[in-house]
Order: sequence, then structure tokens, then C-alpha cells
Amino acid sequence: MGPTLALVGATGAVGTVMIDILNGREHWPWGEVRLIASPRSAGKKITVRGVELTVLALTPEVFDGVDVAMFDVPDEVSARWAPIAAERGAIAVDNSGAFRMDDDVPLVVPEVNRDQIAACPRGIIANPNCTTLSMMAALGALHHAFGLRELVVASYQAASGAGQDGIDRLYAEAAAVAGKQVGSRAGDVREALAAAGLSQDDSPFPAPLAFNVVPWAGSLKADGWASEEIKVRAESRKILGIADLKVSATCVRVPVVTTHSIAVHATFAEPVTVAQAHEIFAAQPSLVLVDDPEKGQFPTPADVVGGDPTYVGRVRQALDFPNALDFFVCGDNLRKGAALNTYEIAESIAARH
Repeated sequence: MGPTLALVGATGAVGTVMIDILNGREHWPWGEVRLIASPRSAGKKITVRGVELTVLALTPEVFDGVDVAMFDVPDEVSARWAPIAAERGAIAVDNSGAFRMDDDVPLVVPEVNRDQIAACPRGIIANPNCTTLSMMAALGALHHAFGLRELVVASYQAASGAGQDGIDRLYAEAAAVAGKQVGSRAGDVREALAAAGLSQDDSPFPAPLAFNVVPWAGSLKADGWASEEIKVRAESRKILGIADLKVSATCVRVPVVTTHSIAVHATFAEPVTVAQAHEIFAAQPSLVLVDDPEKGQFPTPADVVGGDPTYVGRVRQALDFPNALDFFVCGDNLRKGAALNTYEIAESIAARH
């Protein structure tokens, strides 16, 4: 009999993707799976690997006998319930931001720092932010070979990064402007949205997203920085184990439903060539190298969405910057950026049982 796995938040947006991942895995180490959600979702039936399971209400007792508990829930829910799961004997793998920067909670991307899984004194392991995750497999491999020193990135983040509300808002805005000639003058997108009864006050975004890009993701932090940008800096340092890594990020929301993209400018301690980077990327099982500009081949969200790997391309020797590369990555923010990485951590824990 294998270990018992619990999924908290089984009926949410990321939880639904997690169910899809569970149903598609070739290797299956689990003896039992428990699906857990809020009391209003308790009693629902969900099929996992051909077995119909009943969703259980979130209570302390539901974690009794659980070996690994994956949390795909908001920060405040994880902050309360992950420690309870740990107290009941489970290792909690948390996809929220509740514990990421706690010194006694490892922040794990298995391709980069799998060894940290064994060091979880509180019984909690954190999953990084989806934006940081999208570039970690590529950066981790390059850092191992050449020693990363500086990182400047611009993210192009999908609406789904703001949850189901973000997806619904983008679809509503797209419907409101469909068939209209917008963009020819300032304000006409806003006018189309207003005519459709879409108030900006009700949007998860600070500006219209349809036919637009919004240079903001998250909440306001000190000196004009957005919380998503601060996360990229802090989490990159922790995952890669480079406390003094120089990082600057600009996070932008774009009218894409799912899949984050990041333009990366990375500087290394040692000289690095495009050919070397191509060889390293091609050798990584979780990366797909798509890089032939002459044939118009490079990653785009439309090609990547729904898949597990991170795609990387547009690899260039940085002009005017020694020991530096520029490249572009795309990763499905609901799969590798959230559910898949959480599950891969859980699978690594199961392998130790």
C-alpha cells in the first residue's frame, strides 16, 4: 500500500488542473487519494484514475493518515490549515504565498533544488510563484554551469494569473469590444467596456486588458514596485541559493488567457555562448528548445498552453554586455507554474517512503 495523498482545493481552478495531472501520470505511487474542499463543495463527485471520489469538507480530522497534503487554496486558507496538516503527520506542499519566504520553509523547484525537500522542519514545503517558476528550469541549468550573477526580466502574464475572476474579465472585455474598431484613439476601449456595463472598479486589473497591456501585477509595495516584481527577486534568490543575486523585474499583464512569458537578460560569472546554452537547454527533460528565427520558430503562449514543459527560445548573445544571454521562455502558469510543480514535489516525497 502506497502513501496517502490529499488535495486541498480540489474544486478550484488550480485544483481542477491538478486532477487532470493526476489522471495523466504514468507512474502512480499513491495508495489512497483524498479530495478536500470547502464545506460548500463537500459531497461533489470527482473521478480520479477511474475511481469516483467524494469531495470531503476541510476539517482537522481529514488529514489523519495523510502522508502528503497538497494545498491549492488562497494564502489565508493555507496559513491556517497547512500547519494543521503538518501537526497531523502530513507533509504540506503549499502553492500559496503564505510560507514562501519563511526561513524554515524550503521553496522548491525539483529540477533546481530537489535536495531541499528533505529539509522541512515545520513539515511544510512551498511552491514558488508561477512567474518565477516559468524561468527557473532554464536559469537553474545555466547557473549550475556558468554561475548566475545578475538577472533582468520582463514578464508577460496571462489573465489566469489573477484567478478565475481574471479569466472571466478578459472574456467579458473581449466580447464587449468584438467587432468594434477600437484602439484608434485614447479612451475608446474604455467606452466600449462602459457601454457593455463593465466597470473598471469591478475588474481584477487596474486598466482594460482587452486590446491592451497593463504594466502591473499584484499589489503596491515600497517605492512603486508591484508585489509580483518583489516576488521574482526574492524567490529567485532563495531557489537558486544566491543571496546577493542582483534582480530587477517588470511584470506586465497581457490579454492571454493562460501561459506566462518572460524575456530574460541573464549575466554570468563565466563566458557563455548561444551554442552552449542550446546544448544545456536541450538536455533538460522539462524544457523544450524552440529556437530557429529564420523559420519563425520560437515559443508563444498559444503553442505552450496545456502542456507540462517550459519552452525556451530567442536565445541570443547579449549585445554590449559581457558574459550575458537574452532569451524568451513560456510556461503554462496553471500547470508547471502551479499544479505540476506542486505535484512533482509531492511525488518526490512519495519516493522517499
